[in-house]
Amino acid sequence: MVIGYTLSFWFMALTLKVMPVGIVYAIWSGLGIVLIAAIGHLIFGQRLDFPALAGIALILLGILVIHLFSNTTSNA
Repeated sequence: MVIGYTLSFWFMALTLKVMPVGIVYAIWSGLGIVLIAAIGHLIFGQRLDFPALAGIALILLGILVIHLFSNTTSNA
């Protein structure tokens, strides 16, 4: 777990060199929510109802909008 946290913060620090902290944190938080929900569903069999799935879809859509249309990110 320590190695995982160290790597994730290292990659986040690299990302902060080319993107603003607000955008990086929004993406970090959004992807964390989506991945934890997916792990809960796949490993623990937790069911997600329609509102939960719709919210997760909106989070993913927001991340895509930032990456595809925002001038604050580097699309290199």
